[in-house]
Amino acid sequence: MMKKLLLLLCLSLLPAGVFAEPPPVFDVDREFYPYYPSLIKYEKSGAEFTPPEVCAECHAKQYEEWTGSIHALAFKDPVYQGELNLAVQAVGHEISRQCEGCHSPAGVVTGEIKGPGLKGLSPMALAGVSCDVCHSIVGTTHWQTPTHEPQNGSFIIRPGVDTPEGPQLRKMGPVAVSDDCGMGFHECDQSSLHLQADLCAGCHQVYHYDKHFPLEATYLEWKHGAYAQKTILCQDCHMVDLETFKRVADEFKKPERHEYRHYFNGANYLLYYLAAGAATKAGDEALAANIMKKYEMAVGRLQSAADLEVTPVYNNGQLGEVKVRVKNIRAGHNLPTSLTNIRQLWLEITATDEKGQVIMTSGAVDDNGQLPENTRLFNSDGMGDDFHFAVDPWVITAFSRHDTIPPKGHKEVYYGINAGTSPVVKLDVKLRYRQADQKVAEKLLANVPEDIDLNATYGLTEVPPLPVVDLVAKQVSFQTRE
Repeated sequence: MMKKLLLLLCLSLLPAGVFAEPPPVFDVDREFYPYYPSLIKYEKSGAEFTPPEVCAECHAKQYEEWTGSIHALAFKDPVYQGELNLAVQAVGHEISRQCEGCHSPAGVVTGEIKGPGLKGLSPMALAGVSCDVCHSIVGTTHWQTPTHEPQNGSFIIRPGVDTPEGPQLRKMGPVAVSDDCGMGFHECDQSSLHLQADLCAGCHQVYHYDKHFPLEATYLEWKHGAYAQKTILCQDCHMVDLETFKRVADEFKKPERHEYRHYFNGANYLLYYLAAGAATKAGDEALAANIMKKYEMAVGRLQSAADLEVTPVYNNGQLGEVKVRVKNIRAGHNLPTSLTNIRQLWLEITATDEKGQVIMTSGAVDDNGQLPENTRLFNSDGMGDDFHFAVDPWVITAFSRHDTIPPKGHKEVYYGINAGTSPVVKLDVKLRYRQADQKVAEKLLANVPEDIDLNATYGLTEVPPLPVVDLVAKQVSFQTRE
């Protein structure tokens, strides 16, 4: 006891400030990250970025695959531009760098892009995630970020180097360098990074610009799931055609070298839908056809990603419930992913008796494009610092509900059934998906920058009902008694 009292006395006599202040949870080095809240690092030289049309002269097939892709449309996307415009109005210009750093990296590091809108920008800036962006990435800074995880464009980009003979373009790629690589236009370096998911991670991990909360965690969903364990990467599913994707997801076997393509195809069919309409309105039928192929591929991916199991639950010999198991069978990340508080994946179910009378229904979209309150959604609810519901990314600092389905995982939903005297119950069950709530989409498209004319470009005088994709639809019947 005496020793403890002496220790306490000694501690009480220590001068103030002996105990160090705890370091911040999220430490930001703004000198290291000069484009913060974008975390791009730019190794500047006299070598400039190369527009994709120049790349097309030697890489025509890859250019056609990239054209009309989500990467190609990333900056011009009107939904993105509407959200960016709202963010800048709410928070200020600094937040725009976070978004632009992934949607048009070259436009940010060259200083060309200074906010929302498309007016006056070069083809290189408008090209979004172009050939030269990915093939100029020479490293990452994932460990140096405020969260020590990939986030908000945490990659190093270098289109070339200065030499005694002048600027020299140097391009990175996954294959061994041949003698004729670059054909005198650029030099080539083989890059192991281009054979890793880390190449994609920086832009597919979107964190709150100030609080560093993961609004999108696609890379970590993959890393913490079955596909990472089997070394199936982002590229193995998103840089191949639909049938190859299904085979890779089912067999956990990497594609053959010749099967890789520059489609970068995912679930954003709404952007393809809008872009194809713009190409048609501009009279470019070839481009419209190209984009529609990507649209069909995106829908096909969604319809291959999930499955449903519907089983009866009997209580004392009487049908009391049905159990619906929703399975993520092919998405290598959670289902849905990306902005999960905006995306909508839900069950629509209708139960009828032997006479065709509806005895239970849930999840039917109403005439205004809204879902009823009892709909079973697989997504997230965001909340701000005040712990109140929030939908805007610049407000959300946590999730109050996060209910997505992990890779090869499942969620189960139970529905009560009261069939009365009917001897049989028929069920129509659908797993449905759309990019956003109808009102959210209307708000974003209503706030595009002034230099984007939705009517002139897309032929939109109003926001139509957002297209809904049915991932799975099943009809089953059960006896009401065992």
